[in-house]
Amino acid sequence: MRILIKAAALAAAAAFGLWTATAPALAADAPAKAEAKADKPKDDKFLDLPPLPADASVKQSIKLDGKTLNYTATVGSLPVRDDKGEKIGEVVYTAYVLDGPRDPNRPVTFAFNGGPGAASVYLNLGAIGPKRVQFGAQGDSPSEPARLIDNAGTWLDFTDLVFIDPVGTGYSRSLVNEDETKKDFFQVKADIEYLSRIVFDWLVKNGRMASPKYVVGESYGGFRAPSIARFLQTELGVGPSGVIMLSPFLDAHMQVAEDFSPMPWIVNLPSMAAAKLERDGKPLNAQTLAEVEDYARGEFAVDLMKGVSDPAAVARIVDHVTRYTGLDPALVKKMGGRVDPATFLRELYRDQGKLASVYDSNVTAWDPFPWSQPQRTGDPILDQIIAPTTSAMVDFMTRTVGWKIDARYNALSNAVNEAWEKDWYTSIESVSDLRKALAADGKMRVMIAHGYDDLSCPFFASRLILDQMPAMGDPGRASLKVYPGGHMFYSRPDSQAAFRRDVKALYAARS
Repeated sequence: MRILIKAAALAAAAAFGLWTATAPALAADAPAKAEAKADKPKDDKFLDLPPLPADASVKQSIKLDGKTLNYTATVGSLPVRDDKGEKIGEVVYTAYVLDGPRDPNRPVTFAFNGGPGAASVYLNLGAIGPKRVQFGAQGDSPSEPARLIDNAGTWLDFTDLVFIDPVGTGYSRSLVNEDETKKDFFQVKADIEYLSRIVFDWLVKNGRMASPKYVVGESYGGFRAPSIARFLQTELGVGPSGVIMLSPFLDAHMQVAEDFSPMPWIVNLPSMAAAKLERDGKPLNAQTLAEVEDYARGEFAVDLMKGVSDPAAVARIVDHVTRYTGLDPALVKKMGGRVDPATFLRELYRDQGKLASVYDSNVTAWDPFPWSQPQRTGDPILDQIIAPTTSAMVDFMTRTVGWKIDARYNALSNAVNEAWEKDWYTSIESVSDLRKALAADGKMRVMIAHGYDDLSCPFFASRLILDQMPAMGDPGRASLKVYPGGHMFYSRPDSQAAFRRDVKALYAARS
């Protein structure tokens, strides 16, 4: 399990996969001893597994802005087939559809989390679904009762919602052996293609092909979203109206090659500075971050390129980085001002015996090994979110909805992450697909959303990416929104409310 937080590996931390100790999430997690299926496997590459339950639904309601919304929650599955039509996997989804007469103009939004190896529970029960459970903020406890409450940040009033769990996450599963599973599901390109087909199949199954369609993704799901939108456009004949990316990992090249490129240091410094501003009691907004952003893309970049051959440049770097991060000046000087996130998070609260989270550096936990030089325990946020999200989602699906299954639910699967395509976190990028999708559809709208304190997917990387994109018409079609908080900025009510307002405006502008 990769646990070193360094620039080249931060993508692997990109939300939800590398620091969790969940057991394997392949089809073998399903019960092995069950009655034989009617359709026996045709060769030894297929696994003989019991069928998933039939789709199940329940009527629910939520009070939002003084109004009651009645909706139907459905847990169901869709098959994944190979090019010969053989069923090789089953993808489980959770859908929320508003009750009442069908409005042909009502959008439907498809949501994906990241990892690779994360189920969609975090967007579902944390960010945009109609119910939520608290997780991801300072002071949260894994042993607190996982009670679902109405989510004031839900998008259900302006779009139906479909949360999709990739194979190996949630209850979704492969029906083929390990080698075939890696080839068909745990490759970057294959992942985009089969998930795009799941979107298509859900639209057909539910008679929603004519509805406005949106794709939303968080973290590695944020990498997925533009590529899924582009694949839908070009290969499946489906035109998404918009793409929303939360804390996305869009381009691995922004955070690698720290020995030669200044980019890893440039994209991380503003998030380190944001954490200090918040600790100092100052607000996080465009105005308070303007100084460090200007420095990062200007003098900092120039001095980094000069390297150690210019002592004056190193001295300037050390001075600025010390001031922006609040770290011990001696430590910053020793590192030549090139402070990696692992060191930043390890040293920030060392004198208090605590550790900071890469997902929000102002969320901490006690350090069980305070005198160790490397970090020897899990991430403070990841360690506390698995229990509430897993408990709440399993209870909702199996008890509330009545979708009964005897299998392991994987909110986070380290097994999927470790089985993923080799070196994906140093090579992937979906900015090209984002540009092409925007160019192909002059009405498509895109929003990238970040938390200021996130060091797993720093907001400044997306800022620099958007700064290099041509306008292609209305420059407002592609926007960046940054909120107080970290990777899961929506765990803070004020940030979630601002995010909801911004997304609602995007949907309204497109319609």
